Formats: sequence, C-alpha cells, structure tokens
Amino acid sequence: MYQSYYGLQEMPFHITPDPKFLYLSETHQEALQHLKYGVSEKKGFIVLIGEVGCGKTTLCRKFLSELDPQHYDTALVLNPRLTETQMLKAILVELGETRVARSKNDLVAQMNQVLLQRIAAGREIVLIIDEAQNLSFEVFEQVRLLSNLETDKQKLLQIVLMGQTELKHRLAAEELRQLRQRILVHYELRPFARNEMDRYIHHRLTVSGSLGRPRFTPWALRQIYQASRGIPRIINNLCDKALLAAFIRDSDEVNYWDARRAVKEIKQLTD
Repeated sequence: MYQSYYGLQEMPFHITPDPKFLYLSETHQEALQHLKYGVSEKKGFIVLIGEVGCGKTTLCRKFLSELDPQHYDTALVLNPRLTETQMLKAILVELGETRVARSKNDLVAQMNQVLLQRIAAGREIVLIIDEAQNLSFEVFEQVRLLSNLETDKQKLLQIVLMGQTELKHRLAAEELRQLRQRILVHYELRPFARNEMDRYIHHRLTVSGSLGRPRFTPWALRQIYQASRGIPRIINNLCDKALLAAFIRDSDEVNYWDARRAVKEIKQLTD
C-alpha cells in the first residue's frame, strides 16, 4: 500500500534473503571474510553461528554469488532434518547428479568418485548446510566422515555449517569431539549496534528507490532499536508496520508513535 505513496520501486523491508538488500555491517563483513578464507584456504570445516534473524541465510547467498561458477561447484542443503542416507542423496542431487545410489555405502562410494572426478577437472566443491543445529548426531558423524575424503594434497570437500546459537551447544557435546577438533574457521554473527541499525534502514530504503521519503525520526529509530535488539529480521518487521502507520496518517515522517504502534502489534502477534 505504501510503496507507491512513497515512490518506492519495491518493498524495502521484506524478510526474504535477497542478497541485493544485504547491508554489510562490521560483523557481516568479518563473517563473509571468514567464509571466503576458509574455502579459499581449503580449511575443511567452517562454522557460522548467529541468533535467529541475524542474516545468516542472506549472507550465505551473498557468499555463494561471489564464488566463481567456473571454478566452484556448490551444494546447499536447507532442510537438515534428514537421515544419513537422505543427506548423502541430497548432496549428490544438489551437485547435479541425476542418478544416485540407494544404499549408504554405495552413496559414499559414489560421492567419493564424483568428488575425485571434479577435483581432477579443476573444480572445487563447497557444501553448505543451513540450520545445522537440527542435524542428528548420526548425520553430524556422517558429515564428519565426508570430510575424510581427500587426496594426498587436499580435502575433496569444503563444508560450511550454519546455524542458530544452539549449534554451538550441539558442537560442544562429547559425541562430537572429533568433528569439533576439525573446525578450523569459526565465526559468530552479532546483532547490529545502534548506528549500524540506522545505516541498515537507510540502506534498504535507498536500494528500494527512496529519494528521501519516508524519513524515520531519531525517536522512532530509538524505539525500533530497543524493541529489536539490533536483530535485522525484527527491524524489518517493525519498520514495515511503522511505515504503514505513517502512510495511514499521510505523513512522510515515521515518528515515535508509529514505531510504538508497530512494537505493540508485533508483541500481540508473539504473545
């Protein structure tokens, strides 16, 4: 409703992980550099952890978009609630294999053959598992065993585990000590600081085509930051509802009361 009123080309605060809207705060820049370093230096296991809504998935898509498709093959697993066999099949399908084996042993053999062929052809293979905190211990172990696949000179597979803060506790379990010892690159995303949030909101409005309309007042920004604790997904929800409130008032200015109304609506939905 407010998009045309404010002359925006698209909605500025969608919560879908569109890399175009990614704002690289200091913590997001560091996280992206950790991912690039881990893959380029063939570290084997990379872990990225962050609170719900901190932008892990958007950052992941940004990272994937910057990998040279002429050099890298990637597999992205978004649903980790799989058995060991299902996980192996999902990885092979993501790598573009149209015919996959059935048994776990045959799948592992096929995986090894596929990876060796692609490495011999000059390819690098990156596996990313999102929401990795939901992996069972058995699948964690299968993923660890995949990291054993190697030539005399390098690992055949670079593995990125992304997840919520619970992933840190899962990896601390005694059963996963062997996997934990193999993690050479680890980074934990932080929520935005207040000044970062202000720049983030301005960035999303600019990308959406804003030419100065609408404008968030300092008191509105303060209210949004207090309620969101700097978490991007919550910021998006609050800004969207606050913009709607300002539109209803026929105002180019999102004020404290618009932000307060947005906070109350979000609380009603979550209580």
